[in-house]
Amino acid sequence: MIRGLQKIFRACATNKNALVMATVRVNDSSLHQMINGMDRIPRPFMIGVAGGTASGKSSVCAKIMQQLGQTEVDDTQRQVVIISQDSFYRCLNEDEKRKALRGEFNFDHPDAFDHEFMLKTIKDILKGKTVQVPNYNYVRNSRDEESQTIYPADVVLFEGILVFYLKDIRDMFHMKLFVDTDPDTRLSRRVLRDTRDRGRDIEQILHQYTTLVKPAFEEFCLPTKKYADVIIPRGADNTVAIDLIVQHIQELLRPSNKTVKRFRHNSDSFVGRPH
Repeated sequence: MIRGLQKIFRACATNKNALVMATVRVNDSSLHQMINGMDRIPRPFMIGVAGGTASGKSSVCAKIMQQLGQTEVDDTQRQVVIISQDSFYRCLNEDEKRKALRGEFNFDHPDAFDHEFMLKTIKDILKGKTVQVPNYNYVRNSRDEESQTIYPADVVLFEGILVFYLKDIRDMFHMKLFVDTDPDTRLSRRVLRDTRDRGRDIEQILHQYTTLVKPAFEEFCLPTKKYADVIIPRGADNTVAIDLIVQHIQELLRPSNKTVKRFRHNSDSFVGRPH
């Protein structure tokens, strides 16, 4: 673990932009964990990835997958998998569906999620079970009939706006990342995404953002930033931070006598602070 920390400092020292893009600081509790090491590396190793709407959470996860060479691997053989919290939006009643169509239902509020289902799914994943995760349809604001099969993996990236909000779920992550992106950038990305992919008009998007999304971010999402082990400024554009995370995951994937055997069919934290 100490070698991993030294590697991080060396990476920053040899890259002129590294100290600007991903300054590394170790807090007291994290240093204590690193010095003592982990008796066993859990399998699967659960990584939570939080951040505001359109902050780049999915892009960060996709980039990690790509750099690890997992993108083209068959689903049944992947060592790393990605799960979105959006899959766990709860089923809406008729009144809520009408509100959603008008852009008046708050999908950024904790109550929008099926927490019991999400908790059970994560527990099953940690037990090495194959699970079924719903595909959420953003146009119809409901779950599709077909679900996604998630097979046992060594590393699970679980991303979403409120993955750190509930303690029961937050405590299941061995590492926690927070994607920290400028609000104006997030808004512009959301406008482009919702007009292009979800068939919504700009007036509705802006009204929803100012009345629901932004207040919910400030009340529920932003306060969970303090739980993050790693803060990634500018999301997927922060190549230094992503490289460091990929290096860490590669170390986790190496066979070791500290590895807990993964079923088949808390982390050594470092805090990357935004500049």
